[in-house]
Amino acid sequence: MNLKKGTPQYGLVVGAILVAIGALMMLIGFWKTLLLCVLFALGYFLGTVENKREFLKTTANKLIPDKEVKVIDLKTELKREQSAVEQAVEEVIKPAKKTVKKTAEKTTDKE
Repeated sequence: MNLKKGTPQYGLVVGAILVAIGALMMLIGFWKTLLLCVLFALGYFLGTVENKREFLKTTANKLIPDKEVKVIDLKTELKREQSAVEQAVEEVIKPAKKTVKKTAEKTTDKE
């Protein structure tokens, strides 16, 4: 059986699974069906993952950052970046204002 995504066989299998879940919800209720699905996923995990300890370690490392990683405060960083941008803008505007004043003085002197 060819169970690749996009094939009719795959669609039939997924459809049958969804019909079974729907029937379970009607027969035993939502929470019991959810519990069955969670237990099925746990059994699938225990049956398919070869090195469970290594898998759990890598998953935990992805979810929980290292102690050495510095956690930043977004508001503080945003204020720091805004002040840096304002200083850069001021450095650009001040020489431009001086240039505008000089050219304005030159044009008034010529007239």
